[in-house]
Amino acid sequence: MVSFADALRPQGGKSIVIGPQEPPLLEVTIPELLAATSQRLPDQMAVVFADKNIRWCYQEFYGLTLQMAAGLLALGVERGDRVGIWSPNRWEWVVLQYASAQIGAILVSINPAYRRAELEYALNKTEVSVLMLAEHFKSSQYIAMIEDLAPELASHTGGALGLAKLPHLKHLVHMGRGDRPGMMTTQNLMQLATVRLIEKAKEIGAQLDRHDPINIQFTSGTTGAPKGATLTHANIINNGRFTVERMGLQQGEMLCLPVPLYHCFGMVMGSLGCVAIGAGLVFPGEAFEPLATLKAIAAEKCAALYSVPTMFLSMLDHEDFSQFDISSLRTGIMAGAPCPMEVMKRVTEEMNLREITIAYGMTETSPVSFQSHPDDRLEMRVSTVGRIHPHVSVKIVDEAGEILPVGKQGELWTKGYSVMHGYWAEAEKTEASITKDGWMRTGDLATLDENGFARITGRLKDMVIRGGENIYPREIEEFLYRHPAIQQVQVFGVPDKKYGEELCAYIILNKGMAASEEDIRDFCTDEIAHYKIPRYIRIVTAMPMTVTGKPQKFMMRDEMIKALNLHP
Repeated sequence: MVSFADALRPQGGKSIVIGPQEPPLLEVTIPELLAATSQRLPDQMAVVFADKNIRWCYQEFYGLTLQMAAGLLALGVERGDRVGIWSPNRWEWVVLQYASAQIGAILVSINPAYRRAELEYALNKTEVSVLMLAEHFKSSQYIAMIEDLAPELASHTGGALGLAKLPHLKHLVHMGRGDRPGMMTTQNLMQLATVRLIEKAKEIGAQLDRHDPINIQFTSGTTGAPKGATLTHANIINNGRFTVERMGLQQGEMLCLPVPLYHCFGMVMGSLGCVAIGAGLVFPGEAFEPLATLKAIAAEKCAALYSVPTMFLSMLDHEDFSQFDISSLRTGIMAGAPCPMEVMKRVTEEMNLREITIAYGMTETSPVSFQSHPDDRLEMRVSTVGRIHPHVSVKIVDEAGEILPVGKQGELWTKGYSVMHGYWAEAEKTEASITKDGWMRTGDLATLDENGFARITGRLKDMVIRGGENIYPREIEEFLYRHPAIQQVQVFGVPDKKYGEELCAYIILNKGMAASEEDIRDFCTDEIAHYKIPRYIRIVTAMPMTVTGKPQKFMMRDEMIKALNLHP
């Protein structure tokens, strides 16, 4: 019998691994999955919104999704139509996730940080017919932005919308209370449900195909207009299920989810993963806040927690951290950015997350391809992204697409059930990203060792070319993390007249510690090649980040170009 470890190893000295074929893939749709879990575990806690005192068992949650699905049918939404959601983590978000899937509508997840131009692009690109939106979130005034984009709303008297800049949008549903011209409330939508429409929603759900597209998630768009990665029921159900199973989450346990639902981390690895195994979801609030997250973990006795490294640090360093009993924690996922060893040690020891895992993937692969195992050594959970997921194949290739020997750096390609359906209405970009035989070109540079552990070493597009030398920022970041004063670091290239590009490092120091730019350069001297030592070092207190906690190097680069008066 082949052991788990042997099944994840590359064969013949080549950088290619094929994930286990067990357990078998779930051959169900999202409505079938939720209905089955609701029937099997009707009284099991499904969803908790701690800040709103909302608590639903699976039977109640399933009933709400059917009611909202019936409301969408009343608006004329049909199978294959696109329904958008623009909101932080709210109960309406998670209900709409399953309500839209119930009738085969494709949910378009819109980044809560989007502004007017980005919203207009996303809605028109996917031809969204119904948009559900929050009133506001942080500095984003959603309703004000949509009213500015569509001034005709002020004089709308009823019926389907007809908006000049948003010609496909027929209905707006806002999450607040009270009447607004051209909009209905979520309560209005739910009240449209009838017994007949609920039965119709069930009938439609029974006719869906697991390979139907069901979700569109926009990529970051840092190198151009965002692309809509289109995912199927089969893509995201199975990926969520394999993710929570790898980390050891059990039926009946609670997962604390402070990461955003609009991203795969929240809606796939969190929401769908929990429904697949019958676990419960705990939302501390609309967005991450360290104190609220600690309170929710303690109150709900959560066994698992999802966060990015900066979120973990915010909780660990909170002045009230020691006041909360979070001993129920044992597992979870740290993703979104590299994890320094000192952070991992603190998370495992001070937060009791001794079984926490690291995951790697991309939206286009549903998202997870690699994940560590709870009993992997701590150093492997920091220096690697773990080993291959079930039913997924990965290879490391050179520029010609040839498989490299074990240990050699190349581009990581992924194949299997998790590869997206394609980019929405972007046939050429889809063909450029997915080979004819189904391999997804990730654009990530990686190595694979003899035991099947993968290391992500950089991005093809992040590579800096200084005076003819190819430099991979990830390598320098990992070296700088050894400095005891450094908490976070991001390395990137900026234009240079002599060398073409020069290296720049943004650095956040550990609390109570000091280091000058010269100290950091001295730390590098004689340890790494001279051309890898950043010419520009900037000590900062915060870095530009996405809503999911990923650093935005393009914004750092723009800041430095402006500050140094450089010319690209």
